[in-house]
Amino acid sequence: MKILVGYDGSNQSKEALDLAKRHALAFDAKIYVVTSLFGDKETTPRQIEEAEEGLEYARKTVSDTGIEVETHLLVRGFFPGEDLVHFAIEKGIDQIVVGLKKVSPVGKILFGSNARFVILNAPCPVLSVK
Repeated sequence: MKILVGYDGSNQSKEALDLAKRHALAFDAKIYVVTSLFGDKETTPRQIEEAEEGLEYARKTVSDTGIEVETHLLVRGFFPGEDLVHFAIEKGIDQIVVGLKKVSPVGKILFGSNARFVILNAPCPVLSVK
């Protein structure tokens, strides 16, 4: 089994990582931890450095439990929700775990929701964590 976790270092993504670890232990699964940055002029070197540090933290947190883990920093010109769906298709992911952030209704209209995009477009079941 392959579990994908969308990770951005937020408390919600840490909760998603914890849930993925429990599922991985129960189902003898491998965890893929993915951070997505848009790239181009939208992404600064500092953001890349912070993302790499966050992924290293996540990798260590998972590997310390004996679970097989891979981390990926994706900078491919996609919004994070799109990137997670593409990655899930490419890797044959069986389950996606995402953290949900509370956003106002106006915020959802203006900016969309990455978790919503994943839930509606993923090729596999999606677990959401608040």
